[in-house]
Amino acid sequence: MKFLSKPLFLLYFLLTAGCSQDQQLLSVPVFARVEADPIGELSGIVKSPGRDNLYWVHNDSGDSARIFAITAEGKNILPTYSKFSFYGEEDERGKKQWQGFEVLDARNEDWEDIAVDSNYLYISDMGNNNNERRDLGIYLVSEIDPTASTRTAVIQHLAIIYPDQESFPPQQKHFDSESLFTFDGKLYLITKHRAPNSDSAEPGAKLYRLDTMLPDQDNVLTLLESNADITSATGADVSPDGQTLAVISYNDLWLFDRPQSGDLWLSSTSRRYPLNTDVFEQVEAITWVDNATLLIANEQRDIFRLPLADLPSR
Repeated sequence: MKFLSKPLFLLYFLLTAGCSQDQQLLSVPVFARVEADPIGELSGIVKSPGRDNLYWVHNDSGDSARIFAITAEGKNILPTYSKFSFYGEEDERGKKQWQGFEVLDARNEDWEDIAVDSNYLYISDMGNNNNERRDLGIYLVSEIDPTASTRTAVIQHLAIIYPDQESFPPQQKHFDSESLFTFDGKLYLITKHRAPNSDSAEPGAKLYRLDTMLPDQDNVLTLLESNADITSATGADVSPDGQTLAVISYNDLWLFDRPQSGDLWLSSTSRRYPLNTDVFEQVEAITWVDNATLLIANEQRDIFRLPLADLPSR
């Protein structure tokens, strides 16, 4: 996601955050930083469900089709036998820097988020800044053991269409998604609205569900609901116990309780925590460490560890 310069970015949120002066801005110290140069514009993060302290991340648009395995401390996880020829962060004489795990048969047009379940990694190629794309899709990718493999491959590519987009671009630019998550065996996307003819965003987000996985034809999303208060959603993930949806945006952290029935997450009971953007800067990704702890990453490659117990009461 290419966005505004930092001064304009901060000015935008001073004007649009909508927080009263007495509202406490959420601020936590930087927990770690990704130092490896190839991870230059971190855009998505998800915790591996089967391995301790392993997180899959990827870069934003303009990068090659590759993913990286890192720890919560931001350190690269390399194939064991590659360590003789490659280094992760610190330069080692006679070695080349590790360039990540190639994803065969894929292209990074505008990767914006990554999700996982017991079957696959799901890479969301749904970035659509100008709302003009007709080649939106999601890659189903094998989750490899990063200590034993050097690349992975696409198992299936799903062509995706919004059911409510009729023109390219539309007058209302509401068809850009940077948030992907799994729940009860389904994939879900959250969009971010954009003001017409502008690089900035407007309030509002829509929740869609993917009900088909057809390999040779378009998969039309199911529109579930909208939320007029979320501004610039950039990442989402459901807790391992399935009870809480975390949505991160440039200026807020949202926590939604699991709906009593169905999957209308964005209209369930929620808590909103305005972010101190001087600290978090341009946040792009979020995942759960466990049911009580979040990991948040920004495009500047800072990682924030946030125990829910440290959140202010609402």
